[in-house]
Amino acid sequence: QVQLVESGGGLAQAGGSLRLSCTVSGSIFSINAMGWYRQAPGNERELVAAIVSGGSTNYADSVKGRFTISRDNAKNTVYLQMNSLKPEDTAVYYCNCNVQMVSGAFRRYWGQGTQVTVSS
Repeated sequence: QVQLVESGGGLAQAGGSLRLSCTVSGSIFSINAMGWYRQAPGNERELVAAIVSGGSTNYADSVKGRFTISRDNAKNTVYLQMNSLKPEDTAVYYCNCNVQMVSGAFRRYWGQGTQVTVSS
């Protein structure tokens, strides 16, 4: 069984910072990509940032220059450093992991979600 556990969400003031973390556990062959999505009330879930096994990153235009995604391969952990937070960053943030199982099958797993609230 593969499990993604998130932490680091909470309340921040506009202009402040938070760091989210997501740790993957379970029997997997490899991690192809990890990313962060978010969903605010009334909005669709959107990709915030992603990082592939080679280290390349991708960011939503709305967070470029403010958020940084990174990973620690030894710990199977991905981080999202969020700086210069804005009220519009308020959402539930979900960690996502695209993995290859030992069987060879590809699977996508989601974290439980963590609330980020930014006050004006």
